[in-house]
Amino acid sequence: MGERLLDDPAPYFGTHVFVCCNRRPEGDARGCCASKGSEAIRDYMKAQVKALKIRGVRVNQAGCLDRCELGPCAVMYPEGVWYRLDSTAAVDAVLERHVAQGGRVPELMLPAR
Repeated sequence: MGERLLDDPAPYFGTHVFVCCNRRPEGDARGCCASKGSEAIRDYMKAQVKALKIRGVRVNQAGCLDRCELGPCAVMYPEGVWYRLDSTAAVDAVLERHVAQGGRVPELMLPAR
């Protein structure tokens, strides 16, 4: 699944973050990330990346990532690591430990399935 080949160009971004900003109808059983504040989380993360002058990081809004019941959620590539980002403190932790230090934030990671 999705392995890089030797002739593939280098990734354009060192880290590409997709923040789910999906909206479902009010009362949907799964809920949605947007109703849990994901748009503000995305905006904060984008602003922090810029303010901290973190190079090689792109934060994008995504449509449904199919995990809204666990959200607000985001996925980081190229690693494919999923996080629940429910506060500015969670964003700060992910930017520091995952992006800047190359580690992980286990307490915020979503389960594999």
